[in-house]
Amino acid sequence: MAAISGKVVQHVLVAKCCQQDRQLSTQHQKNCCTPYRQNFLPYIRGKLEWIDISTMQLRTSSKFNRGIVYCNAAPSATAIPSVDKGAFLKLQNSSDIRGVAVDGVEGEPVSLTELVTEAIAAAFAAWLEDRKKPDPSRRLKVSIGYDSRISAQKLQDAVSRGLVGAGVDVIQYGLASTPAMFNSTLTQNEDVFCPVDGSIMITASHLPFNRNGLKFFTDAGGLGKVDIKDILERAADIYQNFTEESLRDAERKAAQCVKRVDYMTVYTSDLVAAVRKAAGNVEKPLEGFHIVVDAGNGAGGFFAGKVLEPLGAITSGSQFLEPDGYFPNHIPNPEDKEAMKAITRAVLDNEADLGIIFDTDVDRSAAVDSSGHEFNRNRLIALMSAIVLEEHPGTTIVTDSVTSDGLTTFIEKKLGGRHHRFKRGYKNVIDEAIRLNSVGEESHLAIETSGHGALKENHWLDDGAYLMVKLLNKLASAKASGLGGGSKVLTDLVEGLEEPGFAAELRLKIDQNHADLKGGSFRTYGEAVLQHLENITDADPKLQKAPVNYEGVRVSGYGGWFLLRLSLHDPVLPLNIEAPTNEDAVKLGLAVLSAVKEFPALDTSALDKFVQG
Repeated sequence: MAAISGKVVQHVLVAKCCQQDRQLSTQHQKNCCTPYRQNFLPYIRGKLEWIDISTMQLRTSSKFNRGIVYCNAAPSATAIPSVDKGAFLKLQNSSDIRGVAVDGVEGEPVSLTELVTEAIAAAFAAWLEDRKKPDPSRRLKVSIGYDSRISAQKLQDAVSRGLVGAGVDVIQYGLASTPAMFNSTLTQNEDVFCPVDGSIMITASHLPFNRNGLKFFTDAGGLGKVDIKDILERAADIYQNFTEESLRDAERKAAQCVKRVDYMTVYTSDLVAAVRKAAGNVEKPLEGFHIVVDAGNGAGGFFAGKVLEPLGAITSGSQFLEPDGYFPNHIPNPEDKEAMKAITRAVLDNEADLGIIFDTDVDRSAAVDSSGHEFNRNRLIALMSAIVLEEHPGTTIVTDSVTSDGLTTFIEKKLGGRHHRFKRGYKNVIDEAIRLNSVGEESHLAIETSGHGALKENHWLDDGAYLMVKLLNKLASAKASGLGGGSKVLTDLVEGLEEPGFAAELRLKIDQNHADLKGGSFRTYGEAVLQHLENITDADPKLQKAPVNYEGVRVSGYGGWFLLRLSLHDPVLPLNIEAPTNEDAVKLGLAVLSAVKEFPALDTSALDKFVQG
């Protein structure tokens, strides 16, 4: 065992227990497996238990502690509830899947059940097989990770059953970040079975505790909307063909060895190496910096201990690092005001140089400087644009549609770049940056006001941790150049950014049951509202329609602007207004209200309240 490799570990002793038929008695399983159990983790439909064989020997052969496997003792399947294709398709959330995974919230029945999840995983395996077309002698490999949600482990093992039943090798990462999962398709490291052919992250970002979902990756990036629809349609067909016998067979296959590795150690070591390289290969380039992290009880707690501390930073005062799927302190969301107040308080109370906050699965982030000024939304985009344009002068910065006019002026007039304002949706923004590069327009940054930011140098991966590494690089390089410590170097980069005196986002809901829809879709109705608003504003000399606009109706006037657009998924027309003063914002709101009031199925109560003060 001394020369054991994670690739060839054959857990014979476990197999004597785990590969037995499901008719094995409970006592027999206990007697067989207990001598080799050291680490127990809770499981799912049955009593899955992690089994760590010869742990000490494995640790001597690999710093990643490879070769931990499990014995899946899920019970035999019972009657299979009926789920139609429409229910599967409702789980689509643009380029990922989301649903209710935990019962107990009134009016929110579970839609992402374990059986549904198992079917989706099997569908992803089939989709991946079609795309990769591997040599018949080689089995595809798929990695699985999850964030801190309370339904995470049961869905992880439902995914494992679906994949293994479809003939795919499974590598479980446990608690992980979404960016790390994509990264596992790129990493060249056989010790951790990388690169994998595909990857699945179990997450629902910042949504409430009872929700969960799935994101999918290949080495080409995250899957798009068309791919997700394809997978859900396949899953519906697979589900219809489920039988008790086929599910029992999948359970038997899942009783075989599924590898479990500590991939997050590989991922975080790459982040540490990036900062050291930017500082001239200094071992502790952040020594003397005090940086606090707020993980919001999501999956980002690793950043303090595994990234900042090895680089020499002091992290005392960091908060909510422990995973807790009930999110008891605040919503893990850099767009949330309470979340930003929490990290700001932590910075000021600890007299820290910088504060960093992540969303649940770490694909979004924001920061706070030593004075308590936030780097999120337009300010984060401005900061990242300044950093990227120093490295790539003149490049195009792609953002979503709700960024401010002041940001455009900052990027184009002060930084000398080009601001390409596109549609909402991080995948839309990233795909547009990739498209621009493909037609000869250089773009190195795609970033949303939500905190999703992707760089060309990082394979267009929207990685909240890597985004913060770019800030750390700036701190470290400034210190190495003798420019002093603190976050002033970052604050100085956004000097001159014009910020609105007033900003608001209102949501105008479409009543799908209203007679005015005449049986049509909310999307058709919403588009009619937008067309009417466009016609009205064209006739108003005080308003100026944006000459280039990819989403909704964007209009300037009264020193500010508004954007009314149709939600990507919901029967809602979000309205963004920015203006120098509240009075100017009300004038813009009245211009919108005068146009949309002719559509009785549109709930304008939020706008009514806004204009009335």
